[in-house]
Amino acid sequence: MQLDWESLVKRYVYNDAKTPYFTAVSRLNRGQARSELFVYTLFLVVLLGAIGVASLSPALPHGGAVGVSVYAFAVVIAAVVLGLTKYVAAAALCATAPVGALLYFALYGFQPGLGTGDRIVLVVVVLLWLLYSWRILRIVRAYPTLPDPGARG
Repeated sequence: MQLDWESLVKRYVYNDAKTPYFTAVSRLNRGQARSELFVYTLFLVVLLGAIGVASLSPALPHGGAVGVSVYAFAVVIAAVVLGLTKYVAAAALCATAPVGALLYFALYGFQPGLGTGDRIVLVVVVLLWLLYSWRILRIVRAYPTLPDPGARG
């Protein structure tokens, strides 16, 4: 028995209805936008929730500064609000998370023991996250005018 890798990738990685990450915002419908916003908010809640808890440790480069945890939990709350309401201000606060990560790297540095290649990869991933956050902002701004999934236009 041979696996059909192309159909598996289309089904689980890129699906026009569920994972429309390469579809222009102007061509999305509300169902696609909801799906993309759900994945984004789930990602933020899990990532920033873990960062918020971990940042309570004084062993990290910031030495247990409470502001890092407060900011992380504020973004978690904004992500939940974004997921429930599609509110633009919540999306804007969520979009500051990668900027906050870059500021953290600039102020406190990286975890000791990370090599130069690891640091470069980390910065590139955060920059890609920043670009994607701008896409999310555009989706939330356009959401009220997006057509319903079954609408033909």
